[in-house]
Amino acid sequence: MADELEELLGFLSSPSPQVKKAALDIVRGLTGSDGGIETLATCSDFVLPPLCRLLRDMPELAVPAAEALINLSQNPALAEKLVSLRAVDTAMEVIYKQGGSDGRLSKLLVMLLVNLTQLDSGISSLLQVGDDNIEGLHLSKLVRSFCRSSSSEATEGTYEHVASIIVNVSKMEAGRRILLQPKGSLLKQIIRQSDSANPLRKKGVLGTIRNCCFDADRQLQNLFMLSEFLWPALLLPVAGKKSYSEQDTAKMPLELANALSHEREPVDDPEIRKQALEALYLIALQDAGRSALWSVNGPRILQLGYEDEEDPKVMEAYELIGSLVVSSAGSEEQLDSTTE
Repeated sequence: MADELEELLGFLSSPSPQVKKAALDIVRGLTGSDGGIETLATCSDFVLPPLCRLLRDMPELAVPAAEALINLSQNPALAEKLVSLRAVDTAMEVIYKQGGSDGRLSKLLVMLLVNLTQLDSGISSLLQVGDDNIEGLHLSKLVRSFCRSSSSEATEGTYEHVASIIVNVSKMEAGRRILLQPKGSLLKQIIRQSDSANPLRKKGVLGTIRNCCFDADRQLQNLFMLSEFLWPALLLPVAGKKSYSEQDTAKMPLELANALSHEREPVDDPEIRKQALEALYLIALQDAGRSALWSVNGPRILQLGYEDEEDPKVMEAYELIGSLVVSSAGSEEQLDSTTE
C-alpha cells in the first residue's frame, strides 16, 4: 500500500497536466476523511511539497491543491511542516501575483492561512518577524484587501476569512504590536469594519480589538488615538436597542450620540457582545481607561444595555465591568443596574 501511495504521489510532479490532475483528484479525495489524512501524514514529505508547488500552477490544478492543503493543515503536525515549507509565503505570493484574478483560489488560500496562523510559527511567518524591512507587510496587504473588499459584492466573500486571520495574529504580542503601530494604522482600518453586516467580519473585528486590549497597560495611548472609532465599535453592540434621551446623548461624542438617539437593530450574536464587554473591561482596568469611559457616558450605556440583556454569560460580563466602574467611581455617577 505504501509503495502504491508513493507512486501515486509521484504523479503530482508529472510533466503531464492530465496525469497531475488525475493524481490530485485522488489525493484531494483522501484528504476528505480523517483516515485519509492520517494515511497521507505518514508520507508527508512526498505529498506536501508537490501540493505547495501546484498552488502556482493553472487554476484547474491550483484550486484542488489548495482544497487538499486546507484539509491537511487541520492536522497540527502537518500544518507545522507546511509552515516550514514556506507555505505562508507561497500563499501570499499566489494571492497577490497570480490569484488576484481568480477569486475562488484567493479565498481558498486565505482559508489555508487561517489554519496556518493557528500556530505560533505560522503567525510569525505571516508577520515576517525578524526582518525589519518587511515586518508586517503580508499582514498589511491582507488587512487592505479585507477592508476594500467589504464594499464590493464581487470580492466581499473572497477576503471575509481574513477576519479569522487577524484574530489569530492578535493573540501574539508581536501581532498586537504591529496592529497598534500608529504608522500604517492597521487597527484603525480594521475597526472601521465593526459595523459590517457580515457576522464573520464583525466577530473577527471585535475579537481582534478585544485581544489588542490585553496590552492596554502599554498601548492605551495608541488605542485612544482611535477613540472616534473605538468607542462606537465597543459600546454600540452593548447599548441595547432603546432610543436614548437627549440628557444621555448630550454627554456623548457625536459618533455615539447620533447612533443612540433612535432605536436600533440589536447585535444578535452574544459572543460579539461578550467580546465588546471584555475589551471595555480591559480598558477600564487602567485609571485613564476608566476616566475615558466615564467621559463618553459609558456607564449609562452599560446600564441601559444590561437592562435589555438576556444571555447569562453576557450578563456576567456586564456585571464584571459594572462592579469595576462602580468601585472606582468615587463621586462619579454609580452604575447601579449592573450590580444589583
